[in-house]
Amino acid sequence: MSSSLGLLCRQCCRSILSPRPVLLREFSTTPIVALRRTKKIPVLSKKALAAKARKRAAKARKHIYENEKMPLENAIDVIRAVEVAKANATYELVIKTAMSRGAIIPKGRIALHRETKPRTEDRILIFAEGRQADEAKNAGAHIVGGLELVDGIISGKHHATTILCSTALIRAITPKLGRVLGPRGLMPSERRGTVTDDFSGYLRRLSGTAEWKGDKNGVIRMPIGKLHFPTEDVVKNIRQFVTAVKRVTGNQKDTEEKGKSKSVKPVNAITRVMLSSTQAPSIQISDI
Repeated sequence: MSSSLGLLCRQCCRSILSPRPVLLREFSTTPIVALRRTKKIPVLSKKALAAKARKRAAKARKHIYENEKMPLENAIDVIRAVEVAKANATYELVIKTAMSRGAIIPKGRIALHRETKPRTEDRILIFAEGRQADEAKNAGAHIVGGLELVDGIISGKHHATTILCSTALIRAITPKLGRVLGPRGLMPSERRGTVTDDFSGYLRRLSGTAEWKGDKNGVIRMPIGKLHFPTEDVVKNIRQFVTAVKRVTGNQKDTEEKGKSKSVKPVNAITRVMLSSTQAPSIQISDI
């Protein structure tokens, strides 16, 4: 009995004291990742990207009201029938354009056949010196001066709805006024035509016109008439405004521009023209 118990204790001690074998896992060192070949993504040209976008737009699902269109005069009659409660309601024209990435936002000025609302008087400030300052004053500018006007604009002393600048002073005022006037849309720029030396010509074009501008998505909204206007006046306003938008977006060219320049102007295609009012539904126009 004592001998068997001794043998059992020896076996237990040996199992505790003896080291257990360590299990090792061998990993493969074959460079599999290095053998993979990455496919180069082809760089498409502008024409190929445009063709791809057209194919995608053609395959895209159309809006449920895509085929529900109406002639212009019929749409005006429908809106008048709906807007029986408000005789002074305003017609609103909405033009949607296919804005491509990096395209310039369409905008311009127009003198409608019959104005929808009375124009507010523009307060004009012009940066000019010497003889140009005298010409600006004679043209009808409210505030005319040089670099001394910068501090007054920053402090809020000088208020203006339109700010022009001569080509000689634009570089001097840009570092100080760029962050102040830029977010408000008042900073003079050559692209907008507010950096010029022909102040009298600009103010002549400014008088009697209204400004229109699209948003970053290419949607242009414009009050185009009152409900009590005759149908002929509303039709003239709409066709005149649509023609102006087509010229700015490149959908229609003047005969003078065709003969002068051979450069191709980028086109923002007009995808939809809709007419609505305060309470009436938006009606897509078919004959524009």
